[in-house]
Amino acid sequence: MSIPVQSKPLMPKRHPISDDYRLTGSVLGLGISGKVLECFSRTSGQKYALKILKDVPKARREVDLHWRACHHPSNQHIVNIHDVYENNHSGQRCLLVIMECMEGGELFSRIQERADTPFTEREAAAIITGIVKAIDLLHSMDIAHRDLKPENLLFTDKSPKAVLKLTDFGFAKEVNAYKPLQTPCYTPYYVAPEVLGPEKYDKSCDIWSLGVIMYILLCGYPPFYSNCGAAISPGMKKRIRNGQYEFPKPEWSRVSQEAKDLIRGMLCTDPDKRLDIKQVMASKWVGDNTLVPQTPLMSAQVLREEEDTWMDVQEEMTNALATMRVDYDQVMSIKNLGQSNNALLKKRQRREHAGRQDAGAVPMQ
Repeated sequence: MSIPVQSKPLMPKRHPISDDYRLTGSVLGLGISGKVLECFSRTSGQKYALKILKDVPKARREVDLHWRACHHPSNQHIVNIHDVYENNHSGQRCLLVIMECMEGGELFSRIQERADTPFTEREAAAIITGIVKAIDLLHSMDIAHRDLKPENLLFTDKSPKAVLKLTDFGFAKEVNAYKPLQTPCYTPYYVAPEVLGPEKYDKSCDIWSLGVIMYILLCGYPPFYSNCGAAISPGMKKRIRNGQYEFPKPEWSRVSQEAKDLIRGMLCTDPDKRLDIKQVMASKWVGDNTLVPQTPLMSAQVLREEEDTWMDVQEEMTNALATMRVDYDQVMSIKNLGQSNNALLKKRQRREHAGRQDAGAVPMQ
C-alpha cells in the first residue's frame, strides 16, 4: 500500500512579526476573510503579502489547508505561505500569514492588458491547464476550494513566463464520502447548481467553477448572470440549475469543438455525470494544450472594452460574499443587492434579444 505524500507541518511562530517583517500598511487586495497588506522581510528586503485573520477555528482551518496544499512536494500552482505568526493585532488574537507577493495581477486583468497581440485559444488552454493542476492537487488531498474564480487566480509577475497560482482558502474544506459539504458558500457567477442548496455536495463543485472560468476566458462574458443586474436572482438560479447557457456568435464562432465539449462536460448539472478533475486533465484540450489551435479570441477585446464593468461586477460579488463572511459555515442567504448598472450583462442581453428577434423567438423570462 502506498503511503500518502505529506506536507511539512505548520508550526506558527509566537514572537512579534515586527521582529522579522516591516509592515507598510499598503493594501494589496481583499480576500474572503480580510485585507491583504504589503510587508518586507527585514533580513532579505523581499516583498511579501500579509493576510491578517482573527484567530478562530475557521481561520485555523483556512491557514492549515492552504499550508498543507502549498507545501505539498508537487505544488506548482498554489500561492506559497512563507511564515505564519500567532500575534495580538489591534487588541485581538490573530493569525498573521506571510505569503509570496503575486506581482502579476489577477487573471482577467492580465488579459485585459493585451492590446498589441491577440489572446489565443492555445493561451487560454495553457491557463486552464495551470488551474487544473492546482485543483488536481487539492482534490487528491480531498480538499474542495469552493471559491474558484478569476480574482483568486494570480500571476507571479508581469513577465511572459509568469506562473498562474490559486489563492484564498477562506471557503476551502476537507471532503470525502463521510464528510460531504452542505453549506452554500459561493460567488454567484461561478456557483455549481448543487451548492445553491439544500442538498449535500462534494468537490465536483470546483469543476463547475472551472467550466465557468473557461467559458469567460474564451469569450469575455459569463454563461450565467442575473437579468435584473443583481449579484444573483431567482431567474439566474433557475438557469444555473437547468444548465441553461449558449455559445452565441460572433464570440464563439471560431472556438474549437473540443473546447465547447470540455465546457459542456464541466457544466453538467448532475455532479455524478460531471467530469472529474482527472478526466479534465486527460482531455485533449488540456492534456495536449500545446497543440490547441492558435485561434485569436474576442475575449480580450470584450474584457478590455468592459474593464470598468468587470470592476462593478467584482464589487457586487464582494458585497454578496460579505453576507456569508460573518460565519460562512452557517446557512446564509445572499442579500438582494437591487438594481445595478451592469453594462457588460446588459450588452449581452441586447445581443441575445436582437438574436431572438431575428429568429422570431419569444424572449425568455
